Amino acid sequence: MSRFTIHDLAATIDARAASGGEASYTRKLLDKGAEHCAKKLGEEAVETVIAAVENDRDQLIAESADLLFHLLLLLKSRGVSLEDVEAALAQRTNMSGLEEKAARKRDI
Repeated sequence: MSRFTIHDLAATIDARAASGGEASYTRKLLDKGAEHCAKKLGEEAVETVIAAVENDRDQLIAESADLLFHLLLLLKSRGVSLEDVEAALAQRTNMSGLEEKAARKRDI
């Protein structure tokens, strides 16, 4: 079985966003705007949390897949790439999580 990665998902979203038309759920969501995409992400986040709290492994996996899809969709709607997020994560690995969190508070 070939491995499907988050980069594959991002590429699929890019392709479907470019395709247009009524047949694409991705395109329909993007056409509704970033605010709608953000709302969908929030809904999926809540559903993921509920699955985790209820200790429902299968539902947690399914909701996590939905959450990742909707996160990438929201990023796409705002012109942010997965590579942009990866760069921010890479930059954070140069310090501990506690140091990184403290640095964010200083920046505010």
